[in-house]
Amino acid sequence: MRALNIAATGMLAQQTNVDVTSNNIANMTTTGYKKARGHFQDLIYQSHVRAGSPTSQQGTMKPVGVEVGLGVKAAGVVRVFTQGTLNQTDNDLHMAVDGQGYFIVNMPDGTQSYTRDGSFQLSPEGTLVTKDGFEVEPGINLPDNTRKFNVSSDGLVTAFVENDAEPVELGQINLATFINDAGLRSIGGNMLVATAASGEPEILAPGEVGVGEIEQNFLENSNVDVVQEITNLITAQRAYEMNSKAVEAADQMMSTASNMR
Repeated sequence: MRALNIAATGMLAQQTNVDVTSNNIANMTTTGYKKARGHFQDLIYQSHVRAGSPTSQQGTMKPVGVEVGLGVKAAGVVRVFTQGTLNQTDNDLHMAVDGQGYFIVNMPDGTQSYTRDGSFQLSPEGTLVTKDGFEVEPGINLPDNTRKFNVSSDGLVTAFVENDAEPVELGQINLATFINDAGLRSIGGNMLVATAASGEPEILAPGEVGVGEIEQNFLENSNVDVVQEITNLITAQRAYEMNSKAVEAADQMMSTASNMR
């Protein structure tokens, strides 16, 4: 019987669905986290009678065929890049992107990664870094005795040093955008890296067409809707139970057939 294998694929698919939903719920308070959704596809079909096959020598044909599907498979887990709400923190080192775009981070191995998490800190040398100590592009260094640190909505970084009346320009924070955000690969730590599917990053100043602005003293919350995630979790659980019932029904049918005298 095919039913056992078909129902088993359904159980595996819903297990993946529960895993994705559980990860969303676990990251509901993660800064800049983007929720994910599981996408599924039906498997190949076995055709017993093809639609359009002849039924007589006079040219009549079958209007419909007989096809039996072989189950379901996970086609992909796609991130949903909708905007999260902005939460004011009153910390000059905290930044959020209001709109499209990612902060660019220089990794220790010389590569670059991308993040929506703007909860930055200062290194012992006064460099703007992530919570893991990775340098934020383009390498902003705050002078000693900096009394005020400002980042404009278009990414210009300035600082008031000691008793100077005029601010000192420290650099320009740009944002990266991608043709296909869903093609970015997560590496943990709120970091994403470019892939062949995402395309190469386009580096633009905040506020340009298609790019968001930087909001200083704010952090972006995750875009996880807890009520929706709980609903998805219940739906996946019920679908898993229904597939397990199909396994049970197939087992009973096979037991009946094997006990025939």
